[in-house]
Order: sequence, then C-alpha cells, then structure tokens
Amino acid sequence: MSLYLCVDCGGSKTSAVICDSSGEIKGRALGGPSNFAYLGLDNFKEAVKTAVSNALKTCISPPSIEPVPLPSSTPLFAAAWLGVSGVDSQAAIDKLTPPLSELLGIPPGPRLIVCNDAHLLAAPLQIHEDVHSAVTVIAGTGGIVVSFVEGEHGSLKEMGRVGGWGWILGDEGGGFHVGREAVRQILTRSDTASVEGPPPKTILEEEGKKTLVDRILEHFGVHDVYELLTVIHLPDPLPGGVQILDPNLPEYARIVREKRLSQLAPLVFTSAFDDGDPLALKILRTTSSMLVDQICIVLRPGAPKAVDPSDGVICFGGSLAGVDKYRQLILDQLKERGFEFKYIEFVDDAAAVGAKGLAKTAKNS
Repeated sequence: MSLYLCVDCGGSKTSAVICDSSGEIKGRALGGPSNFAYLGLDNFKEAVKTAVSNALKTCISPPSIEPVPLPSSTPLFAAAWLGVSGVDSQAAIDKLTPPLSELLGIPPGPRLIVCNDAHLLAAPLQIHEDVHSAVTVIAGTGGIVVSFVEGEHGSLKEMGRVGGWGWILGDEGGGFHVGREAVRQILTRSDTASVEGPPPKTILEEEGKKTLVDRILEHFGVHDVYELLTVIHLPDPLPGGVQILDPNLPEYARIVREKRLSQLAPLVFTSAFDDGDPLALKILRTTSSMLVDQICIVLRPGAPKAVDPSDGVICFGGSLAGVDKYRQLILDQLKERGFEFKYIEFVDDAAAVGAKGLAKTAKNS
C-alpha cells in the first residue's frame, strides 16, 4: 500500500496524518509544539518523530501499543509533506531537509516537501479543478498571508508572501495582535479620559454587565488599568522554572510575555460577539483590517505576481479565523475594497487536507 504523510508543525501542536493513494485517512496523531524557530533542530526533529511514529501506530489493525520505529528499514511513505511554522527561508528548508530525509527514509527531492505551514492551507487549490490560484490566510496565535498558483504536475507555486514575522515584529490579525491591541486601546481610552473626562457609559456599563475591561483586569487579578503596564512588561520566567515555584508570584508572572497577550484573544471575542461590547468590536475591526491590508498586497492589480481572486480560492486557517464572525469581518472588508473570491474555505485540519492533496497530486502526475 502506498502511504502519504502530511505533518502540520505549529507553535502549539504537531498534527501528523497518513492516507492511502485514494485519499482515505489511515492514521493520525497529535503531538506537542514544533515551531522550528522556537525549538531548534533537535527538539523539532523529536517532536516530528513522536507524532509520525504515533500516527503509524494507528495504521495497524488492531492499533499498536508500541510506537513504530523511525526510520524503518523498509520505506514507509511514498511521499511526505511537512508544513513547518518558523521555516521562513530557503536556508531553513535546506537545513531541515537532510535530517527529515534521514528520519522518514525519503530521499531529498520531489517526494519530500518541506515548506512553511501556510502552504498546507493551499491544498484546496489541488482539489478545486476550476480555479487557478489560492490565497492562504492564517489567523491563529500568529498570522501570515501567502498566495499560490498551480505549478507543474499539480504542485503549488508560491507567488507572494506577506507577514508572518513573529510576535515581536508583526503577526497582524492573530491572537497576539488582538491581545496587544486590546491593551493598547484600553490604555488609550484611559489616557484620553485623563484629559477629556470619562466617555459616556455603554449599554453594558449602564446595565451593570461585565465589559472587556472588567474581563481583562479580572483575568490578571489587578484593579487599575495602568497596572496592565506592569503585567505586560514583567520579564519572562527564568529558564528552568525556578521562580515559577514561588507561591507569592502572581499567575501572570509564570507565563511568557507573548502568551500573556495572546491569551487575551478569547476574552476579546467573547466581549465582542457574545456581549456586543463596542470596545471589543473596535479592536477586532482594527486587527482584521490590518490583516486585510496584507491580503490586498497579494491581490494588487497590475503587480507582476498578483493573483486574481475571482479565479481563486481563499483558504483560512487558525483558531481565530475559525470563528465565523471574525472571518466574516475579513471577507466584508475585502468586498468593500473590491475583492471577492470564487471559493471560500476554512481548513480546520490542514494535515488531513494536505495528505489528501499530496495523494491526489501523486495520482495525477
């Protein structure tokens, strides 16, 4: 049996899916984080090895209790596609390819594809036969936009890429951006009120209901908006976790700064879409608008490598893009700017879609 492997290597988890030549999923498993830029080569390789080995266990009937050893003396996969967060250059791909080739028993070349994880989301381009381009939009913890057209033998050819610079430099539209924008707008509102006086009360405040400000202050266990400055700027926990054992430390001090902000995104979404908090809605319109700015770059009419949305599919991925109302904010703003796609997809299982696309490409080549 010819088996095809796809591994989605993300900042929070690793998803490995194995399918046969017909596209039927035969095995799958989840593992821990595998962002190459954050983990380094050895830890990344171990995360992939564990996820793939556990996925192979589920291919056996009945499923094996013991992990399937990698590499195997007998080649296990006809082809493999690894989409890796933190792989942002050809140099990184070149560094990863030899150890992955050794791990999986697949020689470097067309049967072993190593790329950024955003590429996996473009697999619907291989499935829809009446479109010729795809734009992938990730809005999860981070954010990135990548455009593609069909390459040779059903492969994907990258045309443009915008964003994906990581939390320090960007990640527009993602969870970190939402959390940071929430704190920024809360502080801006307080700064303005110090000069102009407090703004009129919102309906939520008049009804005594919990606002986004209430939720965030409660989340961190503080009582004043300006205490958020201390919360956010407190250094990351020391390596080794010694200070984490200190019972006198507040909970937020045990969490790295990136997560202190990205974990605020669910609070903003709840306040915006469940409670109708105007401040939360303003925050999400701001973050989604900046993501739309990035999408529009790969659609720019007249640009040599721009793609045509009317003949393409937009493929969303990530936890934030999985929220219908947030995704609709993005689509509405694209429409306002004159861009509408032929198909709209949300890929909630990129590894599965990637494995099926890999099998279909092999079948058609």
